[in-house]
Amino acid sequence: MRVTVIDYKAGNLTSVLKTLRHLGAEPIVTDGDLSLVESAERIVLPGVGHFAATERLDAAKLTGAIRAAIARGVPFLGICVGMQWLFAGSDEAPQQPGLAAFPESCSRFPEGKEKVPHVGWNSISSRQNSKLLAGVASGEFVYFTHSYRAPVTADTAAVTQYIEPFAAAVERDNVMGVQFHPEKSGATGLKILRNFLELAGKGTEC
Repeated sequence: MRVTVIDYKAGNLTSVLKTLRHLGAEPIVTDGDLSLVESAERIVLPGVGHFAATERLDAAKLTGAIRAAIARGVPFLGICVGMQWLFAGSDEAPQQPGLAAFPESCSRFPEGKEKVPHVGWNSISSRQNSKLLAGVASGEFVYFTHSYRAPVTADTAAVTQYIEPFAAAVERDNVMGVQFHPEKSGATGLKILRNFLELAGKGTEC
């Protein structure tokens, strides 16, 4: 199965590609070839670092191409900052808009007794009807590294507690995102990525 992986020069690309290949997928990387997005069967947007780096998605006209692919029913998965980009924006870079698939914005963890960033293994509490998290029991652990987080909303597929509850995963129809790194999350992460690869989008075939 083919997976179009978006490279905006700030993603954790190498380990994501390695994991997708391990699962039997054929990742195709693009940093601006719109035809690869237009013909995509599935799209993954890995991300690390600063939210402002997503400006390159706009500059390369990838934002519009991704929005059109999602509208066609193509399954989309954002990872870490890639998930945050699905929201309207982030306090980390107020001038840079996100995709706005979800209307809320991301914000920094409040300073307190716990250290920021949130780094390491933490458990998730997942909702029962999530396609992305099918077979993932509440309480399973995944690997996080982030200072900004998305709020818990009706589109939250999993919640994690660190300082306060935040969205560990989001899902609405074919649009999905995970704040953690599934490619670094052992068997649980592999299960989640496998679920995504097995999704059938409109007009796509495995």
